[in-house]
Amino acid sequence: MNTITSKSLCLITNIGSHYRFPIFSEMAKLFACHFYLGDKVNTPIKRFDYNQLSGYQQTIKNVYFGPFYWQRGSVRLLFKPYRYYIIDGEPFCLSSWAILLLAKLTRKKTIAWTHGWYGREGTIKRLVKKLFFSLHSALMVYSKYAINLMKKEGIPNNKMYCIANSIDSDNERAIRERLIHNDIYRKHFVNDYPTIIYCGRIQKRKKLEMLVDCASQLKQEGRPVNIVFVGKDVDQVRIDQYAETQNVADCIWMYGPCYDDEVLGQLFYNAHVCVSPGNVGLTAIHSLTFGCPVVTHNNFAYQMPEFEAIRQGETGSFFEQGNPQSLKREIERWICVDSIKRNETRRKAFDEIDRKWNIHYQTEIIRKVINDV
Repeated sequence: MNTITSKSLCLITNIGSHYRFPIFSEMAKLFACHFYLGDKVNTPIKRFDYNQLSGYQQTIKNVYFGPFYWQRGSVRLLFKPYRYYIIDGEPFCLSSWAILLLAKLTRKKTIAWTHGWYGREGTIKRLVKKLFFSLHSALMVYSKYAINLMKKEGIPNNKMYCIANSIDSDNERAIRERLIHNDIYRKHFVNDYPTIIYCGRIQKRKKLEMLVDCASQLKQEGRPVNIVFVGKDVDQVRIDQYAETQNVADCIWMYGPCYDDEVLGQLFYNAHVCVSPGNVGLTAIHSLTFGCPVVTHNNFAYQMPEFEAIRQGETGSFFEQGNPQSLKREIERWICVDSIKRNETRRKAFDEIDRKWNIHYQTEIIRKVINDV
C-alpha cells in the first residue's frame, strides 16, 4: 500500500476559497500537504488568509485569456520532489494540460478535484472533457450524479471517487449542539408566521423574485409568510423594492451578509425552510448543517453538486424549474409541518451532513485515492 509521506502531496488550485480553509487545514495536518494557491478568478470569491494555512507555499498568478487561464509557475512544480498532485479538474486551465502531460513523462500521479460532468455539455465540450479526464490518474468528483454521467461517457468507474463537499463542519457541529428554538423571527417581524430563509449572494440567476411572488400569493390566500434574505446584493437585484410592488415588503427582512456561524445557526434552525429558486450550492450544506430543509429546482444539469444532499421529502424537496405554482406547493409542504415533523427533519438533515458532507469524509476519500493510485 502506498503511504503519504512529508512533501509527497502537492495541491494546486485557482484560488483558496474561504470555505475551503477547514478542509485544507485538515489536509495539511493529516498528509503534510503543500499548497500553491491562485491569486484571483473572474468571479467575486472570498479568499481566506493564505498565511494562516499550514503548508502554504506560494501564491500563483492566474493569467487569463478570455475564458482560459494559465497558472504562472505551476508547471515547474512537477520538478519538485512531490509524488501526488491534486489539481483543479478544469479543462479551461491550460497549465493543467501541461502538468498532466509532463506527469505522464515523469511518472507522477495526478488527481483532479472536479465538478466533472454537468449533463449539459455539447459535442465539442464532451470530447475535450473526455480527453482531459483520461490524462489523470484519478478523479475526485463532487457528486454521484456527475460520476454516473461520466460512466456513460466511458470514463472508468474505478478511476472516480465521490469527494462531496464541506464547510467548517467540526465548528458547525459544535454550534448545532447548542441550538434551541427561540423567538429571533418573532422579535423582528412581530408575528408568528412561518419563516423562509435564503442565504447566499443575491444574484439575478437565483430567481429570487419567484420566492417573493409565492409570498404574495400566500398572503392573498390568507396564509402569510416571512422571508429573510441573508447575503449581499451583488447584481443590483433590489429584491426589497420588488417586494414593495408585490405588497409583501413588511414580511421581508434584508439581513445582509453574515459570516458568523453562531448567528447563521440560529437563523437556519428557527426557519421552516430554506429556498433557492435558482441553483443551490453550499447553501444546501449550510442549511442542512443547522437542521433546515432545502427547496430548489429539479433540473440537475443546471444544479450545483450539493443538491445531492437533498432527499425528497426528508431533507428538502425539488420543484419543477421555472414553475411558480410548483415552487409554491413545495414551500407549503414545509411551512405546514408540526413541531414533531420539524424535529424529525432536523434529525435527518444532521444525519445527512454527518454521513458525507464533512471534512472527515473528504479526507478519508483523499486517503483512499492516494492509496489506490
